[in-house]
Amino acid sequence: MSVKNLVLAPVVALLAAFAACPAAAAISAPRLLIDQDFPDPDVVKTAGGYFAFSTSTGSGRIPVATASAPDGPWRITGDALGAVPAWAKPDGGFWAPDVTQLPDGTFVLYFSGARADGGEMCLGAATASKADGPYTPAGDQPLVCAAEDHGDIDPQTFVDADGTRYLFYKSDGDATGAPAAIWTQKLQADGRTFTGPRTELLRADLNAEKAVVEAPSVVKTASRFLLFYSADTFQSSGYHTGYASAPKVTGPFVKADAPFLSTDLLGGKVDGPGGADVVDGHIYFHGWLGGGRTARGLYSLPISFPGDVPQLG
Repeated sequence: MSVKNLVLAPVVALLAAFAACPAAAAISAPRLLIDQDFPDPDVVKTAGGYFAFSTSTGSGRIPVATASAPDGPWRITGDALGAVPAWAKPDGGFWAPDVTQLPDGTFVLYFSGARADGGEMCLGAATASKADGPYTPAGDQPLVCAAEDHGDIDPQTFVDADGTRYLFYKSDGDATGAPAAIWTQKLQADGRTFTGPRTELLRADLNAEKAVVEAPSVVKTASRFLLFYSADTFQSSGYHTGYASAPKVTGPFVKADAPFLSTDLLGGKVDGPGGADVVDGHIYFHGWLGGGRTARGLYSLPISFPGDVPQLG
């Protein structure tokens, strides 16, 4: 045996042993937490446990699930949205919710809904005294509904270290005009009043994105801000999660060179991973169940940020 092989042999053996280790396999395999329709998940950690919210399904306008630990067991417990907002279609569906807690203890639920008088998607808000609701719609008009956006969806809040609040969301764009984009705008302490103009963070400008960027979620690492987002059409196995990095929460954001979560990168274990949310050392996301296009389950993987770069496991 050559000297080179003598040096490499123990390394190869060690790598083979690690690959066969159950712990290594567990890290690489996404965990299915809710094996029924629970798309566009938002996960919230509170003193009373973990809560997850999803787009409208047969379980409610905005289904809510609870767990005592990040990996569950998770159980859908009811409908978080106690009433239909005055401005929204009752049967239009409510998409991609986000929940945050204000300094006074009030919980605010953000969501997308279709306007009753036009049908375009707009952003609304509702409040509750408990994380799981029921939430009461706030005001008679949408929170965000810009005509030039051709629909506003996928709200997500972020609170910086100094307590400043931001709302992130997607503008749908237009087939004959501007493509989809992700925006942010500063919020006042009430979580429903904006301060200053909005800022565009990124647009769907890559071929692999198929004119779609959506589902923003922001994480602050040691020295960077990471914006996770979904791209491609959600019905497709090409739907994936990417991320962009910036020195400030308002940008400028630079996209990573490759997707972070995709059907191929997960070895086909999850079909169309998207709607990502990062909470308490886990990245939560949805994927199609059963090889069809009728239900998206809730999955998770451990995540860390060595050197301000996201890493699974």
